Amino acid sequence: MTSLLLGFVGSLLAGLGTTVGALPVLLPVKISRQTQGLLLGFGGGVMLAASSFSLIVPGTEAAIEQGYSVTLAALIMLLGVLLGGALLWWANENFPHEHFFKGKEGPEANQIKRIWLFIIAIAIHNFPEGLAVGVGYGGGDPASATALATGIGIQNVPEGLVVAIALQNLGRSPLVAVGISTLTGLLEPVGGIVGAGVVSIAAPLLPWGMAFAAGAMLFVIVDEIIPDVAQKTLGNSGTIGLMIGFVIMMFLDIALG
Repeated sequence: MTSLLLGFVGSLLAGLGTTVGALPVLLPVKISRQTQGLLLGFGGGVMLAASSFSLIVPGTEAAIEQGYSVTLAALIMLLGVLLGGALLWWANENFPHEHFFKGKEGPEANQIKRIWLFIIAIAIHNFPEGLAVGVGYGGGDPASATALATGIGIQNVPEGLVVAIALQNLGRSPLVAVGISTLTGLLEPVGGIVGAGVVSIAAPLLPWGMAFAAGAMLFVIVDEIIPDVAQKTLGNSGTIGLMIGFVIMMFLDIALG
């Protein structure tokens, strides 16, 4: 398959992790806030490891292979990460959306229903994940990209659960909650196509693309996941979840990459 198709399929499968995670809301069980926080911490750890081992490290290696010195390769990573974070910061400031615990951000949008504010927030969150997978496949290293897609798919499972529970708390039925969670996951293939397409057309952009995707994911971790974990968990359970997620993703990247 072409890198564009691989990027689409990989990010699609990763995005469908939100559907898997949302399915428990169809069952007559109640998942505690503590458990939700633990699972979110796990997902944050997976994303943190993916940013490091699946994007920044191979991005640096790609820059060196293109003839850059180690110092210039490090500088490319530095600037790319900052640009990725800056774009997510700009989106947060200019698109009205509502986080699960932090409340509304961005410009005033009193006419927009809360459900749409949540969906916009999730879109801002999920797009860089798909972008990262697409960039990985566009770089021509399917083993490493598959590890990245697998890790993001695993991370999307607890995220899908928390999204579905939040939608239920807004008065949506379990079926509607699962359906909307699935739709938010389908935003990732859009990012996958963009990422794979850009680096496939312009190979010299691969290190920049990897650094940019890493920066966008790091912004999401710090701005969205960590505050949510802090709100939901008591003691060190969220931190333990994050560390477990980190080492599992690290293992996947080393073993599959």
